[in-house]
Amino acid sequence: MMEARFMENNQSHRQNLKIQIREEYGRLVYTYTTHLKQAGLLTKQNERIKHWQIILSAISTGGFLSAVITSQITLTWISGIVSTALLVLNLYFKEFNLSDDIKEHRTTADALWVIRECYISLLTDFPVLKTEEIMQKRDELLSRTAEIYKAAPSTNPKSYSAAQKALKENEEQFFRTSEIDQMLPEHLREIKEPSQS
Repeated sequence: MMEARFMENNQSHRQNLKIQIREEYGRLVYTYTTHLKQAGLLTKQNERIKHWQIILSAISTGGFLSAVITSQITLTWISGIVSTALLVLNLYFKEFNLSDDIKEHRTTADALWVIRECYISLLTDFPVLKTEEIMQKRDELLSRTAEIYKAAPSTNPKSYSAAQKALKENEEQFFRTSEIDQMLPEHLREIKEPSQS
């Protein structure tokens, strides 16, 4: 009787462990994807700023050269205004180092990717591991994840929404069996094509 109750409690505990690990995996995938999306948004923002700097710099320089050549006061004014706009843009973004921010988000995503793969391995090995081993591996993963989160830069709601869309609608982090099969040699495919007669 006691042994049966122990076995039942152990099975219940293992099921609860599996649920917890799956939930941790889900949260981690969201965070990983959010950091990827944040890096992408910052990269686009950085590119836009650089393009505007080039455009404003070209207009400013071209306007001054034209003003000197043609002696037109209007071109001098336009060049001055564009130069001031360029100066304001440069000063405003001098405080932000988007390249470093992008690098930090990518570094965080890379570190989380490794943890994500460890969670997948743990879930794969779950049936053959002892409960104590599962708990130990879970605790190690939680600890490693906490260390990454401590050093991680903040994300914003826009990147979280982009991650949500990527995961729920586009299934960005997942493959269907048929998609994986297309990437593997024929002898390693799960879905066998009917033989042509």
